[in-house]
Amino acid sequence: MADHSLNGKVALIAGGAKNLGGLIARDLAQHGVKAVAVHYNSAATRADAEATVAAVKAAGAEAVALQADLTTAGAVAKLFEDTIAAVGRPDIAINTVGKVLKKPFVDISEAEYDEMTAVNSKSAFFFLQQAGKHVNDNGKICTLVTSLLGAFTPYYAAYAGTKAPVEHYTRAASKEYGERGISVTAVGPGPMDTPFFYPAEGADAVAYHQTAAALSPFSKTGLTDIQDVVPFIRFLVSDGWWITGQTLLINGGYTTK
Repeated sequence: MADHSLNGKVALIAGGAKNLGGLIARDLAQHGVKAVAVHYNSAATRADAEATVAAVKAAGAEAVALQADLTTAGAVAKLFEDTIAAVGRPDIAINTVGKVLKKPFVDISEAEYDEMTAVNSKSAFFFLQQAGKHVNDNGKICTLVTSLLGAFTPYYAAYAGTKAPVEHYTRAASKEYGERGISVTAVGPGPMDTPFFYPAEGADAVAYHQTAAALSPFSKTGLTDIQDVVPFIRFLVSDGWWITGQTLLINGGYTTK
């Protein structure tokens, strides 16, 4: 019988330097993985990646920080190659990479659309492709999307719209990789109380989310605490392997689908 525990496993986390990705890296290290490859995008997040690596090592696992701009297929392929060279072939591949744009539909430029597509959709497609090539049999693949896939809201056409294809990629990959025992899932958190959330929001929208408890029956702020998301991801990449091809909205009732 396949071992679906985290013990002795190797994990690659794209966007693992900080926020949710950084917390996932720390959490997996605390629950038994052998090694974590922490991807970061640029020099701006290098210090965060190094801090996450230090925390993973302090928890008893191997760790390495790997830089890459994942908006090209070649860069995604190299990230997997570098991971294998540094810490071994991954058993777990988690993609938390994403970019938010909140803007009226009629004001979104072609350049903005192309950037959102490259970061949110193209990088996810090739991450899933490379994971299918390099993740060990009985491995786990998980991609972060957004709970806005279950929302009817203005100004997020480019963000939710370029995350939406990942739901199909997840289903397609799960069918093709399933014969090797690999599960493939997508997780859509609600608006998270991290620096990722605030730059895209105006003061009025921030105040609304912070005070509108009705956005989530469980939350006093309406925002998702990343510590409440991490256990679900840990489950999906371990004992929850029987869940595959699914997009799960983890948001305390912020939206449903």
